[in-house]
Amino acid sequence: MADPKGFMRTPRQDWPRRPVAERVRDWDEVYVPGALLPVVSAQADRCMDCGIPFCHDACPLGNLIPEWNDLVSRADWRAASERLHATNNFPEFTGRLCPAPCEAGCVLAIDQPAVTIKNVECAIADRAWEEGLVAPRPPDRLSGRTVAVIGSGPAGLAAAQQLTRAGHTVVVYEKDDRLGGLMRYGIPEFKMEKRHLERRIDQMRAEGTKFRTSVVVGRDVEAARLRARYDAVVIATGASAWRELSVPGRKLEGIHQAMEYLPPANRVCEGEPEVSPLSAAGRQVVIVGGGDTGADCLGTAVRQGAASVTQLDIYGRPGDDRDADADPWPTYPRVYRLSAAHEEAGELGTAPAADADARLFAASTLRFTGDGQGRVAALHLVEVDAHRRPVTGASRALPADLVLLALGFSGPDVSDGLLDQLGVTLAPRGTIARGRDFSTTAPGVFAAGDAARGQSLIVWAIAEGRSVAASVDRYLTGASTLPAPIGPDDRPRAV
Repeated sequence: MADPKGFMRTPRQDWPRRPVAERVRDWDEVYVPGALLPVVSAQADRCMDCGIPFCHDACPLGNLIPEWNDLVSRADWRAASERLHATNNFPEFTGRLCPAPCEAGCVLAIDQPAVTIKNVECAIADRAWEEGLVAPRPPDRLSGRTVAVIGSGPAGLAAAQQLTRAGHTVVVYEKDDRLGGLMRYGIPEFKMEKRHLERRIDQMRAEGTKFRTSVVVGRDVEAARLRARYDAVVIATGASAWRELSVPGRKLEGIHQAMEYLPPANRVCEGEPEVSPLSAAGRQVVIVGGGDTGADCLGTAVRQGAASVTQLDIYGRPGDDRDADADPWPTYPRVYRLSAAHEEAGELGTAPAADADARLFAASTLRFTGDGQGRVAALHLVEVDAHRRPVTGASRALPADLVLLALGFSGPDVSDGLLDQLGVTLAPRGTIARGRDFSTTAPGVFAAGDAARGQSLIVWAIAEGRSVAASVDRYLTGASTLPAPIGPDDRPRAV
């Protein structure tokens, strides 16, 4: 703790965003380049000597937050990077994409704005890359054991890196043409530029991890045959089975799932194709779903030049401050948050019929109606109360010729035959069933990430990847020194 009074002297200051009028004209990250480092040391000084750092427990990775805050405040970037990477394989990912449950658990957050933990984390990772402090860590010797990891999202990549560093020969299979899973084609460039992803993949290649892209295991390669070739298999395919909206008019043209819309837009940023085949340009867009994926659709539609964009959230507008009864500290509170996309939509006035940030809260979709030629023309909604019951006389229609469904995901996609071919069974809620050691019902097959946990945060995916690696290492060698920050049944702190 470099400054015992830092939290009293220094107000919270977040990484500033670029002006809206500037950033919506490109796909670069929304933050002002180079503006984080000048403020981050003073922000790290706000970390209190709180005795029991609840931020540790709030983060499933067990990040050593007070330690690297202290090191940053002293400008010891090398040591800060070492402490950060001790618990997190990809801090530049989490520093940009995680909603920061650690900040909700910050002791300072009891009655003040929390320490900017997420910003400090991102600053350490970026500084470490700039100063050459992130080097490949190939194993000293090989174990002679082989592991196939199916899926290259954060869980799969974390598992692969840990197992490679333990000396096993690891091959990652990815169904898409590029690596990264949801981080590649689901997360827009303005939230995380893919150069960060490429840099980590290059590091993993240098350590010895092998990658096979454009391979759908279960279809292009028989899963049982793949299992026979490796000593162990890790399934980390994510939860790609999206939730549907079963209302009248759903079959009309112009209604698409968010994951049918976002990947083509991200491919344009990769250089192919030049224009998305499902662009929002000039269209009246309505997004159904109030979560992060809906916000990603919102920011994408704004950049594509939509005529209007409205986002529907079935929940009522949260309060500006934590509800001490419903969400007591240190749980993650449901409060009103203004993402970069909502800030953009609000300033540009993309949704005249909605609230200031383009969201309509407490809104439930009733049906869609068409234009007489099979295309969607309007979305009919009704206001609902806190129990999602329709409010009498509170229905309305929104013009819409492009509707995006961002309702989340229920579990892994089973259509490729992967699970059936391996003999892996599902739990009643549609995720992969597994034991306390992350093992599935098939011998030598383990599961990690959203495919088994269900839709969750990137920090939980990385924590699962690290934990499953320890289980696989123990299965292969009889013992393991790899860290296992969580168990398969651990869940976020709740009331």
